Amino acid sequence: MESLRFLESLTKGTILFNEPMAKHTSYGIGGPVDAYIVPKDSEELANILKYSNDNRFPVYFIGSGSNLLVSDQGINGIVISPRNSLKKLEFTNNTIIAESGVMLGKLVKESTKRNLSGLESLIGVPGTLGGALVMNAGAFGSEISKYLKYVKVMNMKGQIIKYNINQIKFSYRFSTLKKDEFILSASFQLLSETLKIIEEKKQFASMGRKTNQPLKYRSAGSVFKNPENYAAGYLIDQVGLKGKKIGDAQISDHHANFFINHGNAMAKDITSLIKLARKEVFKKFSIQLELEVKTIGIKKKELLSDD
Repeated sequence: MESLRFLESLTKGTILFNEPMAKHTSYGIGGPVDAYIVPKDSEELANILKYSNDNRFPVYFIGSGSNLLVSDQGINGIVISPRNSLKKLEFTNNTIIAESGVMLGKLVKESTKRNLSGLESLIGVPGTLGGALVMNAGAFGSEISKYLKYVKVMNMKGQIIKYNINQIKFSYRFSTLKKDEFILSASFQLLSETLKIIEEKKQFASMGRKTNQPLKYRSAGSVFKNPENYAAGYLIDQVGLKGKKIGDAQISDHHANFFINHGNAMAKDITSLIKLARKEVFKKFSIQLELEVKTIGIKKKELLSDD
């Protein structure tokens, strides 16, 4: 713990020891992490990563925690987030350079102001740019990778690497961006469009969310990826689990691919619902649902059906 405490001398940003991860996830769920760090800038980040690497501390990178389920037992190691520090956003004609801590809502708002189109479908998605890139976030027929030019990352030795779009593979809710490389920034080439058309696209995405998603409750967005030719929510609904509760967690009766926290849900309640949904869907449809939500500190057996 003493060697972990040395991180304090390297950090002018935020460093919190034994910090409950429930404060940093949209679920409001998660036990304590040894150290939660928001670095002031990339130079500070480099020092933290090099020191953590030299001392073999487990390190986890998160964005705003909007697509994350953390164990009730917490995390041994360090969590690093860019959320409240790496937030620079620059526009040059149709090109954007954005740091990884920029919230998606801000990215959409500032692009719209400049009559730039391409990111409207992300309106209302409560995440950071970095987190969205890792999972290739998207909605309503578009994905964040569509207009991407390059991504800059930092490895555990504090070195900065630039990946052009042709060096990264993207597919549905997937990218080959590495878990042990921290996303610093990304550049996008957007399209010029009339404000009327951009606003129409934004309204379409916004209304879709309001109509289909349980926005009043704490959740982590879609729990499962949609299998080919099906919507995960439809499959869960068809096996009669819509509205199912375990503890203070519930499979939403508004959208069955959203699992919600009514206030005091634990990670074990959510994982029990995940196992149940997987079991019943596989029993009826022979389809193995694949997680979209990311997890930390939760064993694979806690997430897979017993059958």
